[in-house]
Amino acid sequence: MHTRRLGQGLEVSAIGLGAMGMSQSYGPNPGDRNEMIAVLRGAVDRGITFFDTAEVYGPYENEELVGEALEPFRGRVVIATKFGWDIRDGKSVGLDSRPEQIRRVAEASLRRLRVDALDLFYQHRVDPAVPIEDVAGTVGELVAEGKVRHFGLSEASASTIRAAHAVFPVTAVQSEYSLWTRDPESEVLPTLAELGIGFVPFSPLGKGFLTGTVDTSTAFSENDIRRRVPRFEDENLARNQALVDHIAGLAERVGATPGQVALAWLLAQQPWIVPIPGTRRLSRIEENCAATMVGLSADEVADLDALAARIGVSGERYNDEHRSYLDR
Repeated sequence: MHTRRLGQGLEVSAIGLGAMGMSQSYGPNPGDRNEMIAVLRGAVDRGITFFDTAEVYGPYENEELVGEALEPFRGRVVIATKFGWDIRDGKSVGLDSRPEQIRRVAEASLRRLRVDALDLFYQHRVDPAVPIEDVAGTVGELVAEGKVRHFGLSEASASTIRAAHAVFPVTAVQSEYSLWTRDPESEVLPTLAELGIGFVPFSPLGKGFLTGTVDTSTAFSENDIRRRVPRFEDENLARNQALVDHIAGLAERVGATPGQVALAWLLAQQPWIVPIPGTRRLSRIEENCAATMVGLSADEVADLDALAARIGVSGERYNDEHRSYLDR
């Protein structure tokens, strides 16, 4: 596994691991905690050094899992976590990025992750009730105190990124980005290139759709977030199948899997892009890591670049509730 640099010189593996699904969102949660610990530790053995979690995943359970699993590798891995939610009785009820809340979350995350400093501390969603300058300033203070090493933003607009970066340097921005979610390309990616900030795509495999393993016959359990994503409604899945078929055809020609092609395309966009696919299985981790070895030609990359516009993508990526939290 080779490495890449995000902003401020933060060096991480070229492929990271999103841990959210080990505690929530993608069907029944794994019953064996030790099995998930083994997967996380196996990821390190296979060269992954960049792990993503958040206090709201669970809530809290995911940070505790990641903290226990990665404690033996302290100093060898980079763990990113997030603040920004008002969590009550085990559920997020809205946004909260007030300075005092950021500090509370930082202290609690330090304990759950079993670390002396948070490697990368993202604002999970932009809070319109709190000036981004106050958020950046508070994280900057935590960096000065040695409790945080790097500051990040998630699903932030270009203007918010600029305003935050002017107060304290932003190391990374995390947003959804994949072959069927191209929103960051118009404004966010050019801003990151200009400011020297890294980009961390979440859901780089389209919540599983781009692997070719999801279609209209797939039955999602009640607690699977895809049941509430318009893009995964049967009619939209059927329309979007042409996009996956194209990716699968290219994958067969280059001797890769569709998921590896989707990740290889992301890696080909910029050297400061580090996708964080999530999984619960070591076999998928190995498959994802091997995407770094998939060589796409310039023509193949250009063909994939134009794929979404040429074929079209049917359905919104969020429902109305989740869209309300996006930074416009």
